[in-house]
Amino acid sequence: MKLTFLGGAKTVTGSCYWMQANGKNILIDCGMFQGHDQEEDLNFEPFPFDVSSIDYLLLTHAHIDHSGRIPKLCKEGFKGKIICTKATADLCAIMLPDCGYIQESEVEWKNRKRQRAGKPLIEPLYTYQDALDCIKFFNPVSYHQEVRLQGNITIRFSDAGHILGSSILEIWVNEKNSETKIVFSGDLGNQDIPLLKDPETIESADYLIIESTYGNRIHKEKENKVRKLLNIIEETIMQGGNVVIPSFAVGRTQEIIYEIHKYRELYKDDMDFLSHVPVYVDSPLAISATEVFRKNLDCYDEEARAYVENGDNPLDFPNLAFTRTPDESRQLNEKPEPMIIISASGMCEAGRIKHHLKHNLWRSNSTILFVGYQAPGTLGRRILDGAEKVKIFGEEISINARIESIEGYSGHADQQGLLNWVSSIKNKPKKIFIVHGEPESQYAFAKILKKQLKVDIIIPDRGDNYELTPYSITVQKSLEHLKENFIRLQLLAQLDVLSEEIYFLTKQLNQEVLNGKEDEEIKVIQSKIEEVQNSILQINQMLKGSL
Repeated sequence: MKLTFLGGAKTVTGSCYWMQANGKNILIDCGMFQGHDQEEDLNFEPFPFDVSSIDYLLLTHAHIDHSGRIPKLCKEGFKGKIICTKATADLCAIMLPDCGYIQESEVEWKNRKRQRAGKPLIEPLYTYQDALDCIKFFNPVSYHQEVRLQGNITIRFSDAGHILGSSILEIWVNEKNSETKIVFSGDLGNQDIPLLKDPETIESADYLIIESTYGNRIHKEKENKVRKLLNIIEETIMQGGNVVIPSFAVGRTQEIIYEIHKYRELYKDDMDFLSHVPVYVDSPLAISATEVFRKNLDCYDEEARAYVENGDNPLDFPNLAFTRTPDESRQLNEKPEPMIIISASGMCEAGRIKHHLKHNLWRSNSTILFVGYQAPGTLGRRILDGAEKVKIFGEEISINARIESIEGYSGHADQQGLLNWVSSIKNKPKKIFIVHGEPESQYAFAKILKKQLKVDIIIPDRGDNYELTPYSITVQKSLEHLKENFIRLQLLAQLDVLSEEIYFLTKQLNQEVLNGKEDEEIKVIQSKIEEVQNSILQINQMLKGSL
C-alpha cells in the first residue's frame, strides 16, 4: 500500500491523501487550500494523478478544507464513488454549491478589474452548477457500518465529534495474505461541544494520521466559556456597541445558538437581559446548515436529543432572526440599536462578515468575538494577532473595537484532548503521521507524543510518499513539484503580509509621532529599520545574482 500526502501535511488547510492498494486508487478528502491569495492558488494546480483512475473518495467531513475541491475533481473526470456519512453528504449538498457561487462571484469581481487593466480574464475553480453536478457521486453510509470496497479493502466511519457527520476513518487493506490497518483521525472534536457527541475511540491502528491544529496548546475557558460569552455580550451591548461573531456557517454558528438557548434557566438574569437583544444569523449557508442539523438528530448528544423529544427546538429562541438576502444583510449596519451578528466566513476571508467588520472594527464600543481557529495569512488571524489597521475592500480601517477570543468554542481538540484520544487506542500504532497544523503545533505535539507514548513520529511534507506494510514503512520518491510550489507560494504570501505591514508603518511614523519620542527611542527605531533595509538589500542582491 502506498500513501502520498497531497495536502494537509505542513499546512492547516487543503486536506488530501492518495492511497494506492491492490490496484485501486483511493483519495481520503479532497480539500481546498484556504488562507492567503497565494496559498489559494494551489487549488488551481492539476491533480498529480489521472482523475479518471480514482475509484473511491472517502470523505471525513464536510468542511471546505476537506471537501472543497470535489467539484473540480468531478469536473475533470472523476467517475467513482464518494463515501461519507449521511450528515456529511447533506452538508456537502449545500456547502459545495455555495462555494461554487463564491468562486464565480470572486472571479467576476476580479475580471472587472483585470478587464480595466487590459489583463486576460480568468476562470473560476468551478461553478455553482459544477458543484451541483458532483452531488450524484455521493454514497452516504451509517456510522460503524463496515463497507467492503473492491481490492480487499474494508472501511468504517466513527464519530469524530468535530461537526455534524464528522468522522474518524478506519481502513483495513489485505495484501498478499497480510492485513494493514490505517486510521485517519479527520478533525477531532473538542470534549463537550454543544449538540455533538464526544469523539469515539478506536481499538487499534498500524498507522495513524492525526491532525494537530491545537497540538501546542490547551484551550482556555473550557469551564467558564458561557460565562465569558455572556460577559462580553452584556458589556458591549451596555456600551451601545455590536457584538460581531465571525463564525463558520456549519458548526460554530449552530453551537453558539444552542449555548444561548441551553443556559436560559441557569443564567436567568443574563438571559432576561439578552431576550431584549436582537441576534442575527447573517449567512444563507448557515440558515441552510441549521436545517440540516434539524434533520440529523441521530448525530446529537443525549442532552440535545432530550430537548427535541420534549418538543423544544434547541436551535431557536424568540429574538433570533435569520437574514437571507443581501439587502437584509446591509440593513443590519444601518440599524441604530445594539445587536449580536453571527456571520460567515469564520476566518473573515469572504462573505458578509467583511461588511460587518468594515462597519464595526473602527467603533470602540463594538466587539469582534472569535470562536474558531484563524489560519495564518487570513484577515481574522491579522486582527486577532493585534493589527492596528487592515484593508477591507481596498479601504483602510482602524481597529478600535474590542477584540476577544473564546477557544473553548473551538471545534478542534486541544493538545490534551489529542493526547488522550491517541492514548485510548489499545493497540498502539507503529508510526504516527502528524498533519493539518502549523509547524510549531506539529513539532510540539510530536514531542509530547514521543515522550509519553514512546511512538515513532513522522511529520510529512506535501508531496511525501510512503510504502506501508504491516511490518515496515519505506520512504518512496516524493512528488517534488508539489513541495516546491507550496514553499514558493508561502514565500509570496509572507511578502504580501510584509508589504501591508510596511504600508501601515509608513502611515504611522509621521513627523508628529516622531516629535513625541525621546532621542534614544528614535535611535532604536532607526536601528531596527536599518536591519530590515539591509535584509531587503541582501535579498535583492541574491535575486540579481540568480538572474
